[in-house]
Amino acid sequence: MRVLLVGAGGVGTAITRIAARRDFFDRFVVADYDLARAETAVAALGEAARGRFAARRVDASDEAAVAALLAAEGCDVLLNATDPRFVMPLFEAALTAGSHYLDMAMSLSRPHPSRPYDDCGVKLGDEQFARAQEWEKSGRLALVGMGVEPGLSDIFARYAADELFDEIEEIGIRDGANLTVEGYEFAPSFNIWTTIEECLNPPVVYERERGWFTTEPFSEPEVFDFPDGIGPVECVNVEHEEVLLVPRWVDARRVTFKYGLGEDFIGKLKTLHALGLDSTEPVAVRGADGAPVRVSPRDVVAACLPDPATLGDRMMGKTCAGTWVKGSRDGRPREVYLYHVVDNQWSMREYGSQAVVWQTAVNPVVALELMAQGVWAQSGVLGPEAFAARPFLDLLTAYGSPWGMREQG
Repeated sequence: MRVLLVGAGGVGTAITRIAARRDFFDRFVVADYDLARAETAVAALGEAARGRFAARRVDASDEAAVAALLAAEGCDVLLNATDPRFVMPLFEAALTAGSHYLDMAMSLSRPHPSRPYDDCGVKLGDEQFARAQEWEKSGRLALVGMGVEPGLSDIFARYAADELFDEIEEIGIRDGANLTVEGYEFAPSFNIWTTIEECLNPPVVYERERGWFTTEPFSEPEVFDFPDGIGPVECVNVEHEEVLLVPRWVDARRVTFKYGLGEDFIGKLKTLHALGLDSTEPVAVRGADGAPVRVSPRDVVAACLPDPATLGDRMMGKTCAGTWVKGSRDGRPREVYLYHVVDNQWSMREYGSQAVVWQTAVNPVVALELMAQGVWAQSGVLGPEAFAARPFLDLLTAYGSPWGMREQG
């Protein structure tokens, strides 16, 4: 297998460090708009990179350039580690080049123009699923939403349906952490551009009788008790891909996603929204020479905050991604929480990557290995829950990162 990784930020760099320890691929090309960043990621691998990794420059927004790079390097698959703005050009470039495609977030949503907190507008992934027929005809796989959330959380949902339940009443993704960052009052542990997009868009809920519908941001607060010492965290509804993916392949009466944000974080996000600083529409500001410059407020916020990839040395605690499932087995009620916990001290010691980006990065590498082995070998635009879960969970454990299950109640 020959892989083109686009994006050498925190998650992309963690991907290279995880992949360098595996032998399922022949070539791993690391490409970024900033060539120096790609080169740094490859150089940090040392001898592990010799002959197998290479750095290249590419503009993720330039579909033709990405397709040309895929062809020039003879890559079988494009792994997208950029933010969601670049999903569609990379997705289309892979189809044009005849390569497989894998991402960790899906094409962006657009709220309903008049009823944003009741009805869906353009949903996450709609643009990609609209191209499903072309992908199926090509015989290539576009594996969408294959990070940790979405990704591993979806695989947990498929595992629960296949092996743990006869009927499922609700599948609820529940994410929480007790991470702290020394020296910062506000230092998100993941890409702030993506975090704003997820948290301030109308959350989507799925119910079998209604289909997909939206609600107010931060709605339906609940306290969820997370395992491995994290403890109770208040979680709220957030827009996320799992709600759009899981019902396509797993039969459940209701599907939700709730994020453990905390009161302080929610307050800061609400302030950004109130000031218009969450907007992606460029506004005119006066540059250093007095001439007007057009900038996106959200990009300014991102530029003012520390790069999450650089926070590992100051970060303490654990992060937990998981899937809560309620239903019945053999005629009896059952409720379980399937989860994956990463301790920041462990991920920093073992890989030099902070916990949140490492937890995101390990899952697409596992998926690539299953694709290389022919274990996951379908074609079309598919989510993780379209595949058998057990091979993935077994291989994830073999990577040295076991998952867990807790019976609830």
